[in-house]
Amino acid sequence: MLVTTTSNIEGKHIIKYVGLVNGEAIIGANLVKDFFTTIKDVVGGHSGAYVQALREAKSIALKEMIEQATRLGATAIIGVDLDYQTIGGNGAMLMVSANGTAVVVE
Repeated sequence: MLVTTTSNIEGKHIIKYVGLVNGEAIIGANLVKDFFTTIKDVVGGHSGAYVQALREAKSIALKEMIEQATRLGATAIIGVDLDYQTIGGNGAMLMVSANGTAVVVE
């Protein structure tokens, strides 16, 4: 499935707007706490393990969104937005959400 952050797809014609689709993934409390501690401790660098965990969460959120669009009969998702939010007290968890508009293109 074609997934894009733009509102149209060059060379394709949107023939039907199916609806909004989304997916979410949550990273648990210990990882988030360690992540922010690492960010404070490492200046000018990053922790590969935490970057990988965030990438995995993003991948899960996108996969859920694509599965939802597929069930609705869409052939593409446009206007995709990825958001990262802390939830719970003191940023106990980090949520990655993916949102977009499912469409049928030809």
